Amino acid sequence: MADHLLLGIDTGGTYTDAVLYSETRGVVARAKALTTRHDLAVGISGAVEAVLTEAQVPVAAIGLVSLSTTLATNALVEGQGGRAGLVMIGFGPDDLKRDGLADALGNDPVLFLPGGHNVHGNETPLDMMALDEALPQLSQTVSSFAVAGYFAVRNPAHEQRVRDRIRAVSHLPVTCSHELSSKLGGPRRALTTLLNARLVSMIDRLIGACEDYLQRRGIHVPMMVVRGDGALISAAEARLRPIETILSGPAASLVGARHLTGLDNAVVSDIGGTTTDVAVLDNGRPKLDAEGAVVGGYRTMVEAVAMRTFGLGGDSEVRINDRGLKAKIDLGPRRFMPLSLASQLHPEAVVPVLERQLRAPHMGRHDGRFAVRTGVPERLASGLTAQEQALYDKIGATPLPLDGLLVSTPQKATLDRLVARGLVHICGITPSDAMHVLGGQGQWDAVAARLGLELAARTKDGTGKPIAETPEVLARTLVDRLTRQSADVILSACLADDGVGALDPANSISIDRALHRVPGIVKFRIALDRPLVGLGASAPVYYPAIADMLGAESSIPADAGVANAVGAVVGQVRNAVTVFVTQPEEGIFIVNGAGDSVRLIDEEKAFSLAKERAMTAALQAARANGADEPVVALSEAIDAPEVEGSRKLIEARFTATASGRPRIAEEA
Repeated sequence: MADHLLLGIDTGGTYTDAVLYSETRGVVARAKALTTRHDLAVGISGAVEAVLTEAQVPVAAIGLVSLSTTLATNALVEGQGGRAGLVMIGFGPDDLKRDGLADALGNDPVLFLPGGHNVHGNETPLDMMALDEALPQLSQTVSSFAVAGYFAVRNPAHEQRVRDRIRAVSHLPVTCSHELSSKLGGPRRALTTLLNARLVSMIDRLIGACEDYLQRRGIHVPMMVVRGDGALISAAEARLRPIETILSGPAASLVGARHLTGLDNAVVSDIGGTTTDVAVLDNGRPKLDAEGAVVGGYRTMVEAVAMRTFGLGGDSEVRINDRGLKAKIDLGPRRFMPLSLASQLHPEAVVPVLERQLRAPHMGRHDGRFAVRTGVPERLASGLTAQEQALYDKIGATPLPLDGLLVSTPQKATLDRLVARGLVHICGITPSDAMHVLGGQGQWDAVAARLGLELAARTKDGTGKPIAETPEVLARTLVDRLTRQSADVILSACLADDGVGALDPANSISIDRALHRVPGIVKFRIALDRPLVGLGASAPVYYPAIADMLGAESSIPADAGVANAVGAVVGQVRNAVTVFVTQPEEGIFIVNGAGDSVRLIDEEKAFSLAKERAMTAALQAARANGADEPVVALSEAIDAPEVEGSRKLIEARFTATASGRPRIAEEA
């Protein structure tokens, strides 16, 4: 068999990584390029061209491309995403109060339509009059739609009818809840569908950018995307279900960590520009969260690795609270564009402004901060208020200092809303800038980093003294703060895994004494029972100190910076399909799932049909996702208690899981 090269690409908030991987030789070449939000193809092509140059191989040697990304995760953590219209069938306004749905919805529009089904798939008539009245205007103010019907997992007919009507009138992407989960729980399924709709345009742009580049480069091979549980799906499937790519990057990093370190048991922490993702490897496998992934504070119905994601990274916002006698510094959860990076990209726009602000006798409230457009397509800026549009029009592709942009206090809240929509970046000091001042990093403009920290150091605490004497002192404070917050989030994830998640390391005096090894008659100590694997480009800079604070052995593999991209190409395709059997009345059995509802009078025949449907659908899904020779496994759960001496079937669930390695193209 030929030694085909597999191309792994990981698009993160700051960097896009690429690796060429051989199943016999391991990592052949690796490279990085800045993620370019305005045109993702630029960052992708930069990384791939660099890795091809390093490996000195023709594109014909590539047999598979696999993509992982943290863009969806980052968007949900930062509260970003396109404006989506939610259509709920058979639900009422009170249902918005459940599972955080109202908070997630925010100011996005929602329509309630009569209709829906019961647990056995029987319908309440659907009335689309309100939809028909609202659609013409609504379709001008949103970028996508989400449709959730009552018991749609038992009968999706109403969701499908509403979807078809919306597509015919608006021509916008529509997500139906039954396409994402087979689990009951309408409001949480609606929440998952809403989040999916918000991510459609972002993931579509990413996959489209990657496909366009590969086409231009003559790389005509299967393209896969990493799902949140570490499995691979086809690019077409990922476009329909972008919510399944939340935790894609972290899942790929776990697969990569296991592959690169050979460790069966470890705590894996992946630090990026925006987030830190923590998970546990047990006996060589990542744990899956059966309840659904929690991202950005929302519990979804997406099965993913049991990973905890925190808004903490090298590009985290530095928040200085100067109201107390001693200033308090916290990092995150928002990502800023580091001043050093902003100046690298726009040399004339940043340093002169910082120098002007330093010459002023007093520090201004917006000193050291800039606004710049992210460069997303104009259609994603639909639905802005007059105030938002007016401010957005003033911001361009070159960083604009906030001291000239914001002339009133309400404009700050307006700017924050533009940031939350993913339309604008804030540029300011970050831990990455601190590392440039201390010499730990040097890829961007260290002069801008130093000027930014010098400005921030002038901030005065409650005693009237500057919070730091020099930029170096403030830089060390920021790095120490990142070390401590990283230790807190890693401990938080591990304690939750141990079943004591109620203990908050950030607010525990005992843990604080243990982490800082405070001497005393009573000595507190903390240690992990397994190595701490640090991943991410900046892991070698930060993680030795973090592991030391946690009393853990530090393991940072040579390819820690591209572990996600490695994980993207060593995974498997895996698809699961569940079919249900219920008994609405004595002697009647309803089979739901993987096709139309079927009514039978024989339980054994109903069970046999359900198993056959599940296995057939799982194999078809795996093959459609590019699996080569998939194998299928079947599990069942039957809830049939004895009631007054006779057996009563409540529900039977038959789940078939088909898996296999992705199909690899033969060398041209």
